[in-house]
Amino acid sequence: MTDAEEKTRITAVVDKPLKGDAARGNDCLVVIYTKEPTLLGKRFVLEASPVRIGRGFENLIVLEGDSVSRRHAHLEQRGHQWWCVDDGSTNGSYVNDAQVLREQRLENGDRLKVGPTIFKYLAGEDVEALYHEEIYRMTIIDGLTQAHVKRFFLEALEKELLRAKRHVRPLSLLMFDIDHFKLVNDTHGHLAGDFVLKEVARTVQSRIRRDEVLARYGGEEFAILLPETSVEGARALAEILRDRTEQARFTFQGETIRVTISIGVATLGEVEKTAHDLLQMADNLLYEAKRGGRNRVVG
Repeated sequence: MTDAEEKTRITAVVDKPLKGDAARGNDCLVVIYTKEPTLLGKRFVLEASPVRIGRGFENLIVLEGDSVSRRHAHLEQRGHQWWCVDDGSTNGSYVNDAQVLREQRLENGDRLKVGPTIFKYLAGEDVEALYHEEIYRMTIIDGLTQAHVKRFFLEALEKELLRAKRHVRPLSLLMFDIDHFKLVNDTHGHLAGDFVLKEVARTVQSRIRRDEVLARYGGEEFAILLPETSVEGARALAEILRDRTEQARFTFQGETIRVTISIGVATLGEVEKTAHDLLQMADNLLYEAKRGGRNRVVG
């Protein structure tokens, strides 16, 4: 099982009320991405102020990992609003990818990142319905990159394969991964690595059509399903994505990180008749691209 699959496993739903005198509705934090599998999908109901988050066991929400400070941040209730306050953490707290310099008011749907863990803040009268919608969303969307998960991609591939065969229409797919990604983690740290994964996914997503499916296939590997796309069209898109990634400048905590991607291009043909055939072909071509020097398209 890949790291990405492990992160997208939905565990039993556990509500953990944070009790106190400042009770207010059912506003909550839901864990949508984590490297602690038992936390994924857990809901923390906000009933006390402050709600402290950190590595130390004195916190109400305890997170593991060297990138989490002992007392990292807290949520503070002011009137009918909850605010995120960073407690001078080493690696910072983030709301919707922007670093919290001191404090930030939370709005319904905001994403709060503490270390490698991402929460979604849910508030309002329909919070219960929002919570169940979020749990469903976690079964199809990767919480870090916002790309689809592998399971969703495989189901979409099977459907598009049947349609392509029935109507004799072209079907292509791309598989790519980030070159020397381990070096990014080793040089800049795992939080920077998470940031690069998210930004590469965002860069790619901005260049594909609504009917095309981007998925995090595993770790730093991604796949793109391209219905109604010939091999020439798939190669052209792959070159655009490769060049766009190479030209991008990803800046995390003041450091600029440059990365490249290698891409394998596969198209449905006489030999490739099943989803497994297409995936295997794309994967083989991806590794041919990496063996050929990386930062290139093969297919």
